[in-house]
Amino acid sequence: MRRLAALSQRTRGRLALLAWLAGMLLGGALIARTAFSTDLSAFLPASPDARQRVLIEQLQNGVAARTLLIGIDGGDAVQRARASRTLAAALRGSTLFEQVQNGDRGDEQGAESGDWQAAGRWLVEHRYQLSPAVTPERFTVAGLRDAIDETLSLLGTPAGNAVKPLLERDPTGEMQRIAESLIPASAPRSEEGVWVARTAARALLLLTTRAAGADLDAQAAALERVRGAFAPLAAQGLQLQLSGPPLFAVQSRARIEHEARQLAIVGSLVMGGLLLLAFASLRALAVALLPVATGIVAGIAVVGLGFGNVHGLTLAFGSTLIGEAVDYAIYYLIQARGAAVPGTGWQRWRHDNWPTVRLGLLTSVCGFAALAFSGFPGLAQLGVFSMAGLAGAALATRFVLPVLVPDGAAGQGLRQSMGRWAAAALRLLPRLRIAIFLLGALALGVLLTRSEPLWRGSLGSLSPVPQEALALDEQLRADLGASDARTLVVATGADPQAALRAAEAAGLRLDALVEQGLLAGYETPTRLLPSVATQRARLASLPEAALLRERLQEATAGGPLKAMRLEAFIAEVQVARGSSPIERAALAGTPLASVVDALMLQRRGGGWSALIALQPGPTELEPQRLRGALQGLAGIDVVDIGLELGSLYDSYLHEAFLQALLGALAVVVLLAFYLRSAQRLFTVCLPLALAMLFTLAGLAVFDVALGILHLVGLLLVVAVGSNYALFFDQLRNDGVTGGGRTAAPAPLSDDTLASLLLANLTTVASFGLIALSDIPALSAIGRVVAPGALLALLLAAACSRPLRVARRG
Repeated sequence: MRRLAALSQRTRGRLALLAWLAGMLLGGALIARTAFSTDLSAFLPASPDARQRVLIEQLQNGVAARTLLIGIDGGDAVQRARASRTLAAALRGSTLFEQVQNGDRGDEQGAESGDWQAAGRWLVEHRYQLSPAVTPERFTVAGLRDAIDETLSLLGTPAGNAVKPLLERDPTGEMQRIAESLIPASAPRSEEGVWVARTAARALLLLTTRAAGADLDAQAAALERVRGAFAPLAAQGLQLQLSGPPLFAVQSRARIEHEARQLAIVGSLVMGGLLLLAFASLRALAVALLPVATGIVAGIAVVGLGFGNVHGLTLAFGSTLIGEAVDYAIYYLIQARGAAVPGTGWQRWRHDNWPTVRLGLLTSVCGFAALAFSGFPGLAQLGVFSMAGLAGAALATRFVLPVLVPDGAAGQGLRQSMGRWAAAALRLLPRLRIAIFLLGALALGVLLTRSEPLWRGSLGSLSPVPQEALALDEQLRADLGASDARTLVVATGADPQAALRAAEAAGLRLDALVEQGLLAGYETPTRLLPSVATQRARLASLPEAALLRERLQEATAGGPLKAMRLEAFIAEVQVARGSSPIERAALAGTPLASVVDALMLQRRGGGWSALIALQPGPTELEPQRLRGALQGLAGIDVVDIGLELGSLYDSYLHEAFLQALLGALAVVVLLAFYLRSAQRLFTVCLPLALAMLFTLAGLAVFDVALGILHLVGLLLVVAVGSNYALFFDQLRNDGVTGGGRTAAPAPLSDDTLASLLLANLTTVASFGLIALSDIPALSAIGRVVAPGALLALLLAAACSRPLRVARRG
């Protein structure tokens, strides 16, 4: 009978190993097919409202996400100008860029002449559809006279060189009106014929990449193209300054990938060192890391399967699993030791300790389950990764480790010394309860008497972009006069024409604000692509040839420009009268297409948006006043970018708080169901609450602005600390059934204390490493969990009743 039982047990063990190997292979195959991303928009809501949707679309694929700012330092003004032209010419020859601008008009007529001359010809050919001055009044005798006189007056000005070649074809100056409407309110300073900085000795260029902002491989290729083109100039002593969202996105990806690798390697070495010291056994070390590897594979595979990709921060977050997942292995390797019958240690551990480990796992899963249902994909990934990873690690400990090491770890190492140290602390800590409770009251007072909110983090706190890089970006934008408007007017419609009509209606109201000096100007797609209705109205304003000729005779009488010289003008007006309104397809192949595309967006949920970027005036225009000026217009909304970003983060944080509270409630309900004692429930929850209180108070003392990932860290404190609290509850209540005591608690083994202390050291060391990360999102978690986990163990011991300790060799 025993033989059959032993044979059956070996068979079950082999099946468990085979199932584990199959699961790891399947997980590895899923990971090999999983895409990894570092786009921080994953931490934006998956179902945004209308205003947030516009902002998110711009962050992901708008022109701002594709704009590179370049500065050339060093040398003198002539060298920098020459370098600017050389670099611009090299980049214009690449298919990676839609636009390369450096302010060099001469170069635009040379190296870039193909595109821009074609665009200029296109504007001339369609000037009567595009000019905002084309009205019926414009082609009356008085209107023609005034328009021609105004055009002639420009001949003696710097603009005369542009006006003179078109004078007889365009005497009313429609091209001049179009050019004026396209000139930005603020433009870079020019020196030696190219753009230069206002305060520094620096030449400037502005690039727009062709690829979407989210295509980081293409953005990286564009950056390498810039650096490669600049390499010969660097040999001349010039320096390249690069900035802009494409650079930040590519650098962030590289930094996140580097941190993930570094944290995994260093964390594994530190954990390995601690385990070797504790067990003095390479076999024990290898076995202890199996649940960790299982948890990481399970977490990545499940996230990839559920979300279609794994975010870089989620992957880096996986290194935090080392500290907690190895705890399960440590508990088993130490607590399964000392079996009376060799080969049965796992059975005693399964009976005595596995229920507590299982309950700790369930409490952790309950805590993180709330995050899994978050409306923010990045946060949901963290929740799913944590649940799958911890479950994988715990199941590997339960079913795989008993097959490999039935009696736990054989090595001694520092295990006995650690048990003695823990026993000494256990005798001391309960005597400090009153002092601990007084400190708790003090910590609560610190939190309640703060003059500013503790939870005041921002969306920018998720970004790994260094402050010096952001400062350079701000400086280059200021020098270039690049649009960095804080407010957008969004015109929406069911189709492109409806959106354009709404934008034109808003433009009439905005013109009034410009005239009042409240706005310096604005950028709208209707300058290059008016609605079909507006174009038809303009074309209908054009008179027939005979009538136009008659009016010109009267309008030019006594003037320097005679009507007989304007036959080309009459002929082109007649051609325009018979033309059709232009639509977006007519812009294809010209640099003008990218200008319109930057401001016209097809919405994912259907419909179209036309964006109007405001150029602030000398005094700030409050969003409320702007909304008042646009009141009553259908399909118009005002997006305050700063306010919307703040609103995004506030809703993000608010949702996370609600989910954390639901998770905490689920944990309490689960513990209450299992413990079936109000006193035991209070004793288990008290050290967790105190650990979070002390951790928050410490962060408040150092004036740390807490954000969403600090909240994730607190969930981890609960996940880790619940294991300690439950073990002490188990130790206090061995022999307790239901609500009454049936036997005195068994003496506490120093092996058990050693397992708790070692598990805590690995967790604190793991999260301590993460606290040193250069990525704020990761360091925020580490700075909460490292002290919180240590406090959770100490407080769980302090809140327990004195226990007898018996050594087990």
